[in-house]
Amino acid sequence: MENETISKNFIEQEIDKDLREGVYDHVCTRFPPEPNGYLHIGHAKSILLNYGLAQEYGGTFHMRFDDTNPTKEKMEFVESIKEDIQWLGADWKKHLYFASDYFDQMYACAVKLIEKGKAYVCDLTPDEIREYRGTLTEPGKNSPYRERTVEENLALFEEMREGKVADGSRVLRAKIDMASPNINMRDPIIYRVAHMSHHNTLDKWCIYPMYDFAHPIEDAIEGITHSICTLEFEDHRPLYDWVVRECEFENPPRQIEFAKLYLTNVVTGKRYIKKLVEDQIVDGWDDPRLVSIAALRRRGFTPESIKMFIDLCGVSKSQSSVDYAMLEYCIREDLKLKKPRVMAVLDPVKLIIDNYPEGEVEYLDAPNNLENEALGNRKVPFCRELYIEREDFMEEPPKKYFRLYPGNEVRLMNAYFVTCTGFEKDEKGNVTVVHCTYDPETKSGSGFSGRKVKGTIHWVSAQHAEKATVRLYENLVDEEKGVYNKEDGSLNLNPNSLTVKEILVEPSLKQAKAYDSFQFVRQGYFCVDARDSRPDNLVFNRIVSLKSSFKLPKK
Repeated sequence: MENETISKNFIEQEIDKDLREGVYDHVCTRFPPEPNGYLHIGHAKSILLNYGLAQEYGGTFHMRFDDTNPTKEKMEFVESIKEDIQWLGADWKKHLYFASDYFDQMYACAVKLIEKGKAYVCDLTPDEIREYRGTLTEPGKNSPYRERTVEENLALFEEMREGKVADGSRVLRAKIDMASPNINMRDPIIYRVAHMSHHNTLDKWCIYPMYDFAHPIEDAIEGITHSICTLEFEDHRPLYDWVVRECEFENPPRQIEFAKLYLTNVVTGKRYIKKLVEDQIVDGWDDPRLVSIAALRRRGFTPESIKMFIDLCGVSKSQSSVDYAMLEYCIREDLKLKKPRVMAVLDPVKLIIDNYPEGEVEYLDAPNNLENEALGNRKVPFCRELYIEREDFMEEPPKKYFRLYPGNEVRLMNAYFVTCTGFEKDEKGNVTVVHCTYDPETKSGSGFSGRKVKGTIHWVSAQHAEKATVRLYENLVDEEKGVYNKEDGSLNLNPNSLTVKEILVEPSLKQAKAYDSFQFVRQGYFCVDARDSRPDNLVFNRIVSLKSSFKLPKK
């Protein structure tokens, strides 16, 4: 039992302690995104952590939209978030909620605080409120409106609710301590006026609660036991506890903070992504160069690979960054035994086998995955004219080049040995055709045990190949310069983050559907694009290349 405790992360240890001491007799967690953008890889950590804890302890998991700010929220974001969470495998069952469902209770809590002398209406301007708040080293000073009577505050707050007050001219503030060393406790704003229609409550309200006031109330109403959030809310915890205590909730939830997930050289800030979308630098929130969950899904990442990545990152209280290469490692590990390995030529040059019978077509057996025999075999057509990769032929090869060059023999994958006999060039000196002969005794699977060759190259039949488009991705930002420009805060964009090529693929891919993924031998893992690909116009996104220098750290 002692070893089991040591292997648990600090949140699990805290939950064990709470259950052991009878603070709670069950576990209830939640994921509470604000619907003001698409979720990204960092949110995946929070989703899987909260859902995983509920599963581990036989508890319940709530999905709740923290929709208290109508200025930035859209139903488009609500739907995308639901889709992302379901795709990751977190099942909220019947527990789908909106913070706006509790606006009446939040208003009642605000009235209760006024009646207890714990909240007051303040007419200071936003600039004046900032000025009165003080600094990290100097205490704040009391608002001149701080000592209004309960009756006056109730009347003024009702005027705010009735729409008689202009936006920004009046707020409701908690009455705590303007000299507190924690700035969050210096009479924070808990309600503001905003004459805006809300996606859920429409025009019922023209006052909206602030996040720090609304969030603990939502948790308390739903019976959340452990409010798991990121480290930036650690300084807000005293206010969280103050709200649930002063609003007199029984069995209040407990906030526990963990370190955010930071990935090197990627853009996660919603403000930056929004600008990239608006400036059409990317083709939407799901552009495969981004690390939104929708973008990762469209690029071809799997829920299993993201779970593996989150598990490898672990849960701690210390901030650190994780190399993007670790995420790529996880998708390679997940796909390598699951996916068929097929032939695609990204930069084609024609190969003619001069001694192969004209008009003849053979259908050769090709294993779908040499590391997983359960995936079986497929048939690939072979004939006199093929296409190979341009880089697989050189007129004057360097040392240790084992592919095609005049006089050299290689194996055509799953087919025959061929020997290069010559080549043709155009007027610019570019090779247009490579000529060779084949040895019919060397057919793959025939048991041929004569001479050996050092090189094996892939190919597609010129007669049967399907045309396709491939998108090759590099990092969206310039890794050498860093993500952000130090002078103006703009993004250091990589002008070569996307390369589009017309390619040829073997005919077995003609039936490929959205999100189907494959290993293109010697090229990487590719996924059928869910938005742009059609049966008559196949489009593949490269998920990840085959090779990486990344290695898991030794334990």
